Amino acid sequence: MELKRVVVTGMGMITAVGNDIPTCWANLVAGHSGAGPVTHFDVTNFKTKFACEVKNYDFSTLFDRKELRRYDRYALLAIAASDEAIKNAQLTITPEQAHRYGVIYGSGMGGLHTLNDGIAEFTTGDGTPRFSPFFITRVISNIAPGILAIRYGCKGINFSTASACASSSHAIANAFHYIRLGMADVMITGGSEAVIEFSAVGGFNAIHALSTRNDDPKTASRPFSGSRDGFVLGEGAATLVLEEYEHAIARGATIYAELVGAGMTSDAYHITASDPEGKGAAQAMQLAIQEAGITPQDIDYINTHGTSTHVGDISEVKAIKQVFGEHAYNINLTSSKSMTGHLLGSTGAVEAVISILSMQHQMVTPTINHEDGDNDPEIDYNLNFTFNKPQSRNIHYAMSNNYGFGGHNACLIFKKLQNF
Repeated sequence: MELKRVVVTGMGMITAVGNDIPTCWANLVAGHSGAGPVTHFDVTNFKTKFACEVKNYDFSTLFDRKELRRYDRYALLAIAASDEAIKNAQLTITPEQAHRYGVIYGSGMGGLHTLNDGIAEFTTGDGTPRFSPFFITRVISNIAPGILAIRYGCKGINFSTASACASSSHAIANAFHYIRLGMADVMITGGSEAVIEFSAVGGFNAIHALSTRNDDPKTASRPFSGSRDGFVLGEGAATLVLEEYEHAIARGATIYAELVGAGMTSDAYHITASDPEGKGAAQAMQLAIQEAGITPQDIDYINTHGTSTHVGDISEVKAIKQVFGEHAYNINLTSSKSMTGHLLGSTGAVEAVISILSMQHQMVTPTINHEDGDNDPEIDYNLNFTFNKPQSRNIHYAMSNNYGFGGHNACLIFKKLQNF
């Protein structure tokens, strides 16, 4: 069977550095951090008091206030990003085509805000259950793709992925393969996360995963630097419209990139820590390269997982050097999380969009907050981490890596099409 080609024809994004793609891109290139004091709950007694929150988005532009009550924040973020992507793709779905259009969307933790509120209300009350009739549908993580399918009229493949910080990369990879196999013409895919909540911050603090640099939040996320002390929690969503190449050409769609490879593996090592030698991550990259039909030397850019955690950053560098050898020194590496924070289940989709924008603009966004001499003896600084300033770069192939608790590894490779 001849495999289909898959292209990206629409994108949308909402993060702490912007509520749409143009704003996000401008702030990323400028090296602006989205970190600031937490406003979603009282952090007085918490070790970490800051995060990368989405700011000043008016969700009433999506629905009337009565309808808004039906959805958790993570679902609203998914809708915001997806509306931008659908508009960007100039996509119209007719009833005759609907069964060939699907949605696969990722979230690591789903409606945590609703879960927290519902339990808190019950446990502080008189024991009488007074849960909202929307409680269950606001909490479950598969409701986002369900809502998106209803909103746009997609009657094809529809499900969610949950693999911690690899969730949305897995969603994109699955959507890619369904189109490759001829089972869909268009897939709306990506991920959303909204867990700047007391339970998430408290839980991540308990395992010493979050930065506690409360005196200067904007410099707290410092991937690959010696003084890094954990990640900065973020929130947001990103959506890609994936489309079979001939289908896109037939409708005159703008093509932003071609998705050519996806690799997925498991460390089978530890529930939270990555394999210290990066073996699973390396294998995911190798599988993606193999599916793309290219060599490691073809990769120009890697949007690293780069969370600013001690073990994770070291193991990822080891994995990259295993796969690319001497060519690793020719690649621009970058960590968007230094600015957006770590968006957990939606981080893969956000970074996929950033990778495509980098190809489109031939510009690598910086890994901010590195200071001269702030080096980790276990990291090779002859590699180009694109520290602090953006760099112009001719990017033909871009790779995006994401790894999640549980040992989940995912890698995506995008190709720039010369005629678009």
